[in-house]
Amino acid sequence: MAGWQRHLQSLVRQVAKRSECCGSASFSTFNRAQASLVSGEVPSLSTLRNSLCPTISRPMYLYLQKMEFTSSRSLLAESSEATPISSPLIPYIPSSTGNTETQKAITKPSTVQAILKGIKQSPKKVNLVAALVRGMRVEDALLQLQVRVKRAAKTVYQVIHSARANATHNHGLDPDRLLVAEAFVGKGLFKKRISYHAKGKCGIKVRPECRLTVVIREITAEEEAEIARLKVHNFKKKTKREIRLVPHKLIETTPIWGRKSKRSNQDSNAVAA
Repeated sequence: MAGWQRHLQSLVRQVAKRSECCGSASFSTFNRAQASLVSGEVPSLSTLRNSLCPTISRPMYLYLQKMEFTSSRSLLAESSEATPISSPLIPYIPSSTGNTETQKAITKPSTVQAILKGIKQSPKKVNLVAALVRGMRVEDALLQLQVRVKRAAKTVYQVIHSARANATHNHGLDPDRLLVAEAFVGKGLFKKRISYHAKGKCGIKVRPECRLTVVIREITAEEEAEIARLKVHNFKKKTKREIRLVPHKLIETTPIWGRKSKRSNQDSNAVAA
C-alpha cells in the first residue's frame, strides 16, 4: 500500500468517527472517494465533510466494506444470518440436554510413549537391558528389571513406569493390559574430556550419553488367548517371543538396588543386641 493510500485511509477513519457522532452518513461520499482512489487522485477532507447527509443512516462497517478497507471475512454483526464461530482455544463442553449425537466421542490412542534424554551411559549398555523387556507385559517387565544387577535396569524401570503412568492417567488405558511394544535406544552427546597420563602425556576420554524411548500399548484379544494357552502348557518348549509373553516366575521380587548387604545386616543386628 502506497503512502497516499495510507493517508487516505486515516482520513476516512476520521470522517467515520465524526459521522458516527452525528448519527448518519451517505454512500455518495465514499463512492466518490473510491472513484478518486481508482483514478489515482486523493480526495480532500473538506469534500468529504461537506457531502455528509443526515438523511441516510447505515452502520459504518458497510462503508468500510464499500471502500475495501476490511478483511475478506463478511461482517455479519447485527444480522439474522450471523452464525457464532467457535474459537479453537475454548475447550469443548458437552451439552447437558442428553443428546449424544452432538457430543464428541473420546478416542483412546493406540500407543503411549515415554522418553528419557541425557542418560549418562553408553547406548550399547542400555540397549542390553532394553532388549530384555521388548514384547513383555508391563507388570512382568517391571518385575524382571527389579532383580537385574545391571546399572541400566533402574533407568529402564523408571521409563517404563512413567509410560504406564502416562497411559493410565492421561489416556485412560487399562494398566493390567499393557504391553511393551517398543523399547529402543538412541545416541546422545559424546563429550570428550582430557585424560592425563604419565610423563606429561595426555589422551582423550569419551563420556557417552544416550536417550531411551519406551512405547506401550494394550494387549489384543488374540494375545490374551495366547498367554492363557502358554500358561497351561508348562513343559512345552517356547520361542523367544513366547518366553517374553510368559516369563519364568521369580522367587525373589525385591529390587536389587534396594536390598541391604549381609555386612549391613550384621552391623544392624549387632547394634540391636
